[in-house]
Amino acid sequence: MNTPASIVQDITSEEASIDAMISRARTAQRAFEKTATQTRYDQAALAAAWALMEPSRNAELAEMAVATTGLGNVADKITKNHRKTLGVLRDIKYSRTHGIIQDDPSTGITQIARPIGVVGAVVPSTNPLATPTNNVVNALKCGNAIILSPSPKGAEVCKKLLGYMYAEFDKIGLDHDLVQMIPQPVSKAKAQRLMEKADLLVVTGSQNNVHRAYSSGTPAIGVGAGNVTVIIDETADLAAAAQKITASKCFDNATSCSSENALVVVDAIYDRFIVELHKSGGRMLDAENSKKLKTALFQNGHLNRHIIARDIDQVISVSEIEVAESENAKFLLIDGTGIGPEFPESGEKLSLVTTLYKARDFDDAKRLAANILAHQGAGHSIGIHTSDDTRAVQLGMEVPACRVIVNQAHCFATGGSFDNGMPFSLSMGCGSWGGNSIDENFNHKHLMNISKIVREISPDEPSVEDIFEGYWQEAGR
Repeated sequence: MNTPASIVQDITSEEASIDAMISRARTAQRAFEKTATQTRYDQAALAAAWALMEPSRNAELAEMAVATTGLGNVADKITKNHRKTLGVLRDIKYSRTHGIIQDDPSTGITQIARPIGVVGAVVPSTNPLATPTNNVVNALKCGNAIILSPSPKGAEVCKKLLGYMYAEFDKIGLDHDLVQMIPQPVSKAKAQRLMEKADLLVVTGSQNNVHRAYSSGTPAIGVGAGNVTVIIDETADLAAAAQKITASKCFDNATSCSSENALVVVDAIYDRFIVELHKSGGRMLDAENSKKLKTALFQNGHLNRHIIARDIDQVISVSEIEVAESENAKFLLIDGTGIGPEFPESGEKLSLVTTLYKARDFDDAKRLAANILAHQGAGHSIGIHTSDDTRAVQLGMEVPACRVIVNQAHCFATGGSFDNGMPFSLSMGCGSWGGNSIDENFNHKHLMNISKIVREISPDEPSVEDIFEGYWQEAGR
């Protein structure tokens, strides 16, 4: 079947518009790099960050984000925009990203930081402000230009954000072409062209976009799906666990891929923990209302857009369910009846709904959690509330997860927190388990090339005996 000439012309025009953007970005980036100092890179990063962090702009943009995407809530977005960006600035403050960054006489190697060039960043509608800002800050810190590809729902607020960035750039004489976004209306053809022509891709959001990035021919950093599962064992502080889980699950109406999608509770404390969850605002639904909620949430293989990332009263209303003490409810709990494609409640829900599984003991909990992650979310993260740290180590040794979050509110901890040592990020690599090229939190260090000056040193060549002596003693020659 032949493609109509008008469609071909439109596609060609869209590709040409992206090519022109990339050309301007390359020109701006080369000039930025040519006259660069570490101070200049740092100033650029701070300018982009302040565009969002300035309190009145943060509030305005958060309100606009919720209004245009229909996802999350304003107060939490303001907090997220502030804390995530502040955390990234803390992480990069003393990092050297220009010129010689390491010189080791013992190896004869000098390392020089060099920019990637033009970064293409695909950002999700769930975080239409914090994610692009953090990507821009990291890119500029390392001397790059960056082009954003927002979701259609997030395009308008992203455009507004860039306007504020340009106002800050003007204060310090930065070229606007260092940070651009693909022109509206956003389309797959434009995003695809960006993927094909940029020097590096950073992709957060749908797995379809991640797969397209990996197959584009451009080096890509993609992140895997989240489906966070958290174990509560018999040694846990149940009241503290319930409070932390509630705070995490409800933050920004569960837009985070790091919010608790499943809880696995050992039988010995199951009933007591349900009581603590109820005190904190979690409402366990009976079988009839669980069934009604599942039917409303999962429709034709997709999550219901009228429920995902919506306020709890809307979730209850759309689902037409009865909830005990609904006036104090913060999120809903449903029984986990199984794991796998035929049990959609075992996957990510992006809503104020969590699936509850009962385990016989810790070993059974570990098995259930591993099965849930194998179904969806492999490599992302797992949580545990426990007084026995050896159990956290067991999870790290046995479960396919790149992060084990211990006794913390999961969505605050996974992407970096001021009280843990993880880098601040909104993009979590999931390693080979999640089909990703990185297994750590995406950060500015992924946006540098390192040139190595290699000099001759004194030889360090072992004998064969030095290497094989222990092996020969064990196995023979």
